[in-house]
Amino acid sequence: MEGRMASDDERRAANRAVLRRAIAAIGTGDPAALAGLYTDDYVLELPYSDPPKRLEGMAEVMEHVAPQLGTFVFTLSLTDLHDCVDPDLLVAEYTSDGHVSTTGRPYRNTYIALWRFRDGRICGVREFSNPMIAAEALTPGDEQAHGHVTGRTGTVAGENR
Repeated sequence: MEGRMASDDERRAANRAVLRRAIAAIGTGDPAALAGLYTDDYVLELPYSDPPKRLEGMAEVMEHVAPQLGTFVFTLSLTDLHDCVDPDLLVAEYTSDGHVSTTGRPYRNTYIALWRFRDGRICGVREFSNPMIAAEALTPGDEQAHGHVTGRTGTVAGENR
């Protein structure tokens, strides 16, 4: 039993490291930075999206995400990371802080997500965030007259066990 505990702890630690790398890479907006972190059959679920989405396979996920990579310019920060009994499941809380390049409007959202892992790679994420914040940021407003900042980074601000 002790050997299994050590094995579970090692898997959990490895999965936490992969999640941290993914959070940092997502903030770069560079799909190549994400290469190798996800399984080919990766599933992204966005239950609060309008309409709710379930994207299956990296090709479908990238088709959905790619147009947004140059539009949403943000820093993604991991604020809390919670272990589960299943070593291949983590609950992550994170925030985005940035803007939309086409409108100049701010984009700041809060997320909570279930991250699933298989063989050291991310095989699924069910992410909950407020879709109205994204919709408002995409709506043109007075901010366009003031220009906008460019740049995108990912950070790990902190975490709790």
